Amino acid sequence: MALKRPESMDECVYFTRRSVDSGKVMAWVFREKCPECKKALMGKPRDEKTGDVKIRAKEYVCPECGYRVDKKEYEEGLLCNIAYTCPKCKHEGETQVPFKRRTFKGVPAIVFECESCNEKIGITKKMKEAKKKGKK
Repeated sequence: MALKRPESMDECVYFTRRSVDSGKVMAWVFREKCPECKKALMGKPRDEKTGDVKIRAKEYVCPECGYRVDKKEYEEGLLCNIAYTCPKCKHEGETQVPFKRRTFKGVPAIVFECESCNEKIGITKKMKEAKKKGKK
């Protein structure tokens, strides 16, 4: 299965490229067209003054007709496209899974299986490192 790769970040709700143990993962989720007018791609609302996207918004909006949908409801219907190299068997493959994070080794992650060895691979959210408390 040859997955369509994004040509621009404007097409994506989510994109990441990272190494997982000794393997590699590239994952992306395409934006979908508005379910009401079917003309424009849904996206997060923009600030009226600056025109910047409100990245912490809890909803997606159609720029054409103004239709609004809750972030959780919208993202649950999307598919995550994944191109990977398995860290266990080094198999290179592509797959699609629902864009839904589950707990994987105690961390929220998009989880999928290698089509060759069935090893579970998780794409975790990037976590900020905890600041070390040290004595002066």
